[in-house]
Amino acid sequence: MVATLVRLRFRILGNNLKRSTWQLVATILGGLYALGMLGGLLLALIVAGQAGDPRWIGVAVVLGGSLLTLGWVVGPLLIGGVDQTLEPARLAQFPIPLRTLLVGITVAGMLGIPALVSLVAGLGTVAAWIRVPAAAIAAVPCAVLGVLIAVVASRTVAALSASLQSSRRYRELSSVIILFAVILIYPAIIFFTQGSGTFVDTLPGLANGLGWTPLGASWAVPAAIAGGDWVGAVLRLLIALATVVLLFVLWRRALATALVTPPSAEIKRVARGKIGAFAWVPQTPAGAVMARSLTYWRRDPRYGQQLISAPLMLVILWFYSTINDGAPFLMWGGPIVGFFLAMVLVTDISYDGTAFATHLIDGVRGRDDRLGRVAAAAVIAVPLTLIATLIGVGLTGEWTRLPAMLGLAFGALATGYGAASVSSARFVMPVKQAGDNPFKSTPGAGFTQGLQTFAVWGIVLLVLSPAIVLTVLDLVIGPLFGWIALIVALVIGVVALIIGIRVGGRLLDRTGPTLLAQLKRMRNA
Repeated sequence: MVATLVRLRFRILGNNLKRSTWQLVATILGGLYALGMLGGLLLALIVAGQAGDPRWIGVAVVLGGSLLTLGWVVGPLLIGGVDQTLEPARLAQFPIPLRTLLVGITVAGMLGIPALVSLVAGLGTVAAWIRVPAAAIAAVPCAVLGVLIAVVASRTVAALSASLQSSRRYRELSSVIILFAVILIYPAIIFFTQGSGTFVDTLPGLANGLGWTPLGASWAVPAAIAGGDWVGAVLRLLIALATVVLLFVLWRRALATALVTPPSAEIKRVARGKIGAFAWVPQTPAGAVMARSLTYWRRDPRYGQQLISAPLMLVILWFYSTINDGAPFLMWGGPIVGFFLAMVLVTDISYDGTAFATHLIDGVRGRDDRLGRVAAAAVIAVPLTLIATLIGVGLTGEWTRLPAMLGLAFGALATGYGAASVSSARFVMPVKQAGDNPFKSTPGAGFTQGLQTFAVWGIVLLVLSPAIVLTVLDLVIGPLFGWIALIVALVIGVVALIIGIRVGGRLLDRTGPTLLAQLKRMRNA
């Protein structure tokens, strides 16, 4: 039965990739990228093993292993999600013993590309310990144990979250809070270690502390052996083994609960006559699209996850300004926030899914679709960009830079909307469906989304380059160039937006049925 579950997992994966050429290409490119990163890491471990200090090798291995485990637990919320092909809700109708299901999902998870890459990287630490034979021998089982902890921890957290998935508030807040916390880890470490020497000086203590936790215990065993601390090595090994046992117990209980009580969608009743944004938007096709998009912005947690970039960027810039003796990074908060908020339209039709069919059935023109989606996004993005610009300039006291920053911020926002209006009318990508498990992943989704977003970023920066140059001249020469930058950036933004809506609209008129067919294949994958 375990072999059947594993074959089922790979059969479904293969069928998914057959249905979407772009998904297959993205998966291949993502795999090649992972192999490239893995090759570089193995080379670094070999070099370290030949010439590195064993003490610092231990620090690097423990910190890297801890980050790997942490990435397996929180990474699914931030970038791609866990492969949920063998999701308990799908298997609940089959009489599969719980123990068999547990083993089958574990084996299938360990045979996935991320786990195999992690395992090869973990086994590569043997090369780093090659000059300490006892540590090198211990590194083999400890690497397997470390990767097993990471995979099972990820599955356990995903299973424990299953009972909360029916709560919309949970879906809205969980990933946002974790995203916020994880991105702020590095600036927080820098901030709090400023008074205790350099950042490098704190790494041995940090690695030693993590080595006594479930995150880094298995990775710290070879380091302890290399340092002659055999008692410490045994104690850390016991912590790692106890972690695996505890995770399996928790996962088993969560799976048992999920099999008998699958999550159900939260139902919210609305009073008759309450039509939300449809009551006040213009009574036009573009207005209807705008109202529908605003409803998504208000209720769909996937949109909320993208909005978190606005305050997050300001906090990060504030941190870096603080640790760099008041450098004016924060002054650029408005342009950066406007730039990132414009990118949310890249995935708009993909988030629509098969609901996009309503636009085609009702004969909505592509231009109205583009205009309505931009207007809905602008309702939220324009005030956020303005506030970010005023906060950034105000806290740095550089009020003479306000015209340039305002121009660059709104120029980036409008230009980004124009570029995204064209790109999203040509390409859709696999994304999580509304209400999906936040830990669920789609093969190739992260790479596809990243590739399309980076392409739009490049176009926006290229189109805005005259305004960027004028803003730099404002900083170097004088405020006169700031006013010129304001005018140039706004003109570029407005022109790019108009062209983007028109070109994107015409393109959508031609590609609409094709996009819908692609969305159906992705949804049924």
